[in-house]
Amino acid sequence: MYPAANTESWNGVAKSLHWLMVVLILALFILGWMATSWPLSPTKLKLFFWHKSLGITVLGLALLRILWRLTHGRPPLPLNMPRWERYAAEASHVLLYGFLLAMPLSGWIINAAANFPLKVFRLFTLPAIVAPDKALQSLAQTIHLSLFWIFASLLVLHIAAALRHHIILKDGVLLSMLPSLREEKTP
Repeated sequence: MYPAANTESWNGVAKSLHWLMVVLILALFILGWMATSWPLSPTKLKLFFWHKSLGITVLGLALLRILWRLTHGRPPLPLNMPRWERYAAEASHVLLYGFLLAMPLSGWIINAAANFPLKVFRLFTLPAIVAPDKALQSLAQTIHLSLFWIFASLLVLHIAAALRHHIILKDGVLLSMLPSLREEKTP
């Protein structure tokens, strides 16, 4: 589906986007959990503010990351990888990208349906993407929470697969995404 890269590892841009998004997603999970658990207060509002701002940042980075992947490819998968596993890897990456788009979009819908301005880092306000609607807000909240649990499960599988490649198969798949490796050009 994507062009193959001419390296044995991901390029610096792909690695940087990957690890930046890892940090942001972890922060979003923590902020979202704290914000929903916190009693109504200025602190709760600040937690949601940061959660929303980072969520929109992830949306923008996800779009950039998808564009980069479509135009720059990826390192080849190990030659001995079974066909089913190649399909599973491709499908899981497509799903991950889908969740990186769906999660922030569902959050944006929650905000718009609640008729609450979505200010991103107090730099600009995003337009409402739906009309105010309490029923839609409630539905979007349910979807956002459901997406969270599915996304979290998919991330656990993604991490487990990376560790399997590194610890059991020893095939370099995980090493190709680690930031400490330089890009290796193949002849």
